[in-house]
Amino acid sequence: MTTAKLDDMFKGWFVGDFDPSVFKTRACEVGIKEYKKGDTEAAHYHKIATEITVIQSGKVVMCNQTYSTGDIVVIPPGKETAFEALEDTVTVVVKVPGAVDDKYLVD
Repeated sequence: MTTAKLDDMFKGWFVGDFDPSVFKTRACEVGIKEYKKGDTEAAHYHKIATEITVIQSGKVVMCNQTYSTGDIVVIPPGKETAFEALEDTVTVVVKVPGAVDDKYLVD
């Protein structure tokens, strides 16, 4: 058995091709992300990975729609999204396949 602390992981990513990681793989990426109300992420897309985001708690705007606790958002490759936390929020994010450096900012 292995144990670790989420705070020690790379930006909340604990499964994937990251250092450190509790399970190193290129098959997928899994992370838990915490945001404060007002936090944003710039508009971007992925060329390779499908991104699956679970809103564990809070409320956000993604893909120009509002999502809240319990919602699951599946974003296929090539689909643009931006992110804004409308409340303090925790998300669980899965990317399949794992593709480090597969985030392309939109001008």
